[in-house]
Amino acid sequence: MFSVDNYIGSIKSNLEKQSDLLVGNLKNIFTYNFSSDTDLLDFSAFIEPTRFELSIIMFSMDKEANEVFYEGNDTTVFAGSVEVLSEVEYHQLNDSQLDDFFAFYEQNEETLIPQEQKAFTDWFSQCWEKAGGDALDLPSYFVFHDDYKSFDLKNNQWIDDEEKWS
Repeated sequence: MFSVDNYIGSIKSNLEKQSDLLVGNLKNIFTYNFSSDTDLLDFSAFIEPTRFELSIIMFSMDKEANEVFYEGNDTTVFAGSVEVLSEVEYHQLNDSQLDDFFAFYEQNEETLIPQEQKAFTDWFSQCWEKAGGDALDLPSYFVFHDDYKSFDLKNNQWIDDEEKWS
């Protein structure tokens, strides 16, 4: 009933429908006047697997892995976090299919998780490039919430999370 290829294809197809929205939101973010205390940007993906939803929040961070906040009076300075994408659906199922799908998922988890992450990362990276992210002066990373690795958007490679803080 379910296959790895069909599931991953569904993710890619559903994400593609959100590309213009993501590119537009990223272009807007790239115009921000970031606080001088900001050393890097973390685009954190939050996955809600029981509802097949993805949301992405951008955090301005310092080298000590702390979110940067600005307490000055210049209203043009940005620090903190901002929602980049709000709970978009990356896969669709009828409620009657959920039990069978989750049984399929559990049986194929070791194959599915890396492929899901690759689909999300490739899509975000393509949108980031299309929005002009290479022109951004700040190092920028795509991360899955609570994961130990980050995708370096400038160098198109995965790194251990600790590397970006040094």
